[in-house]
Amino acid sequence: MELDLGPEIEQFRGELRDWIAAHAPPALAGLVDWGSAMTTGGYRAQGLAQALAHPAYAEWERALAQARLICPQWPAEFGGQGMDAVRLAVLNEEFHRAGVPRVIRGMGEALVGPSVIVHGTQEQREYFLPRILSGQDVYCQGFSEPEHGSDLAAVETRGEVDGDEIVVTGQKLWTSGAARATMMFVLCRTDPRAPKHEGLSYVLIPFTGPQVQYRPIRQLSGAAEFAEDFLDGVRAPLFNVIGGLNNGWRVAMTTLGHERGGSATVQHLRYEREFWDLAETARKRGRIDDPLVRQQLAQAYTRVQLMRFNGLRTLAQVASGRPPGPEASITKLFWSEYHKWLGEIAMGIIGADGLLRPDGDGYPTSDWQNVFLSSKAGTIYSGTSEIQRGIIGERALGLPKEPRVAN
Repeated sequence: MELDLGPEIEQFRGELRDWIAAHAPPALAGLVDWGSAMTTGGYRAQGLAQALAHPAYAEWERALAQARLICPQWPAEFGGQGMDAVRLAVLNEEFHRAGVPRVIRGMGEALVGPSVIVHGTQEQREYFLPRILSGQDVYCQGFSEPEHGSDLAAVETRGEVDGDEIVVTGQKLWTSGAARATMMFVLCRTDPRAPKHEGLSYVLIPFTGPQVQYRPIRQLSGAAEFAEDFLDGVRAPLFNVIGGLNNGWRVAMTTLGHERGGSATVQHLRYEREFWDLAETARKRGRIDDPLVRQQLAQAYTRVQLMRFNGLRTLAQVASGRPPGPEASITKLFWSEYHKWLGEIAMGIIGADGLLRPDGDGYPTSDWQNVFLSSKAGTIYSGTSEIQRGIIGERALGLPKEPRVAN
């Protein structure tokens, strides 16, 4: 099944494909697997770092910047192309097809930028957005805190106004990319007397200097992709408060609304490649004729194709002008639970060998051990599976809200 997006989009696809062929450095595609799945245990990091330092990547980055293909979904007045969701999906598909990276400015592009565009003043847009676009500011997220799970409104990190500055003190948790970040977008409590969802402010703070400490969190796989952060009187000008003091919840909801978009039509490709790798593993180990293994592989392939069809459905919805709704929770729940299950059947195919780690320094693990261990995190970050089921039940199926237990 394919989705006909009309002649205008097909023309855009053809022009984009020609542009990539003309401008992508020949060495770029072979530097690293740019499309590998997120939950691979963090061991892709070393190879990725080497690829990002390669001259071919720098050449590609310059070409993308000149063509306004970095942050292309941003309005043209802020350095993008004002690219709509359908064209952005086509862009992702064509870059993936060519095996080249998109040069994404991470959380700055996908989360902070949209929030500044919607809630920031003109002066804030003119200051913060170019710094994200150029890569000068690299952001990490300061939302989650210890002991509060998915209850974002239970923020205890304090933001105290001192003259024309705000002073942020507290602890954050599960921070991705802390080691690379120079800035953090943080949700802090600036009015402790206000109700739970009020009195919060959304502040862009420097993530450098002696007032900031972070500690990597070791995961099951042995990797350390996340960190816990300690903010001890970090100062930022009040100019860095987006949306105004005590209005942070509304800004945070804009940020979270952008957290899961953009890759619906290409997400299945990385899992499809992983499926064929597992089928080849089963063949090499003499398990390909095992009826149970064949049934599991058939089920895995079916689930990957369901991801593809769901991505096409999401794209069709966007193309018709309807914004994504609770379908985003269906997508997140489906791929995260699938990947955890795939790791389990992979261990069954490998058998007893899955109990033995490879030789090497630190805590080395094999590729399938990485999938088995690290994929469990996918059911937790960006909203746990339990949270996603609640959203689907209440917002998509119209079921009664889950009863709340009084404290």
